[in-house]
Amino acid sequence: MIVSRGHLVEIGGAFRIPEVVALSHSEMVEVGTTNRTRLGDYRRAITERTRAVLRVHPSNFRTVGFAEEVEIEALCGLGVPVIDDVGSGVLADDLAVLADEPSVRRSVRAGAAVVAFSGDKLLGGPQSGLMVGRRDAIEQCRSHPLARAVRIDKLSLAALEATLALYRDPEYARRALPVLAMLCATDEELAERATRLAGLTGGRVSSATARVGGGALPLVELAGPVVTLDAGARGAKALAAALRQGQPRL
Repeated sequence: MIVSRGHLVEIGGAFRIPEVVALSHSEMVEVGTTNRTRLGDYRRAITERTRAVLRVHPSNFRTVGFAEEVEIEALCGLGVPVIDDVGSGVLADDLAVLADEPSVRRSVRAGAAVVAFSGDKLLGGPQSGLMVGRRDAIEQCRSHPLARAVRIDKLSLAALEATLALYRDPEYARRALPVLAMLCATDEELAERATRLAGLTGGRVSSATARVGGGALPLVELAGPVVTLDAGARGAKALAAALRQGQPRL
């Protein structure tokens, strides 16, 4: 299995790509460097023993500056099955705020054998992992002895199905899925919420920035209004207790 040195990442919970590959008993062939890997690096590493090229999206960090990586379309043109781990699972391709995340649809269209991604995070469904791609490759994954052990339960599967059904109408999905609704909220909507919340809590509206979270978009800073609370003489514990006992509870 060929993989760029820039894709030998750790994504939370000691999920390290070299160790994951080792568990599969595959021989990992590293190409390129941490910050720059070219198509020729992959091409020169391909032999008759090559079974796949692994591409891994660095979900919660980025390499910036003097960096270069190969697009999925070029990798799929090498004639070797490509396994593409795209991370958070973006199906809302047209949202500008998600432009820095790889699209599941793009990888499938490019011809990746297997595209792996999360069912929660940016997709907005239950915590799960999904694999889509070429029928023959997915059938091999489905028939693996471990597939039964790691499959999700029926309730999670029903929740995932309901989530994916919303994407049939992209405009409705932006309103119905909390993660997309929050990412698409306008400045006016946020200001109205902040003003209302400040009135209920005795706080004041100010401005700040925040991260998207969920192991995605590490460089994106979302600017907007926030509610600042001063515990005053009551103290932080009393303020926290009052917020927890309010309606709605915070």
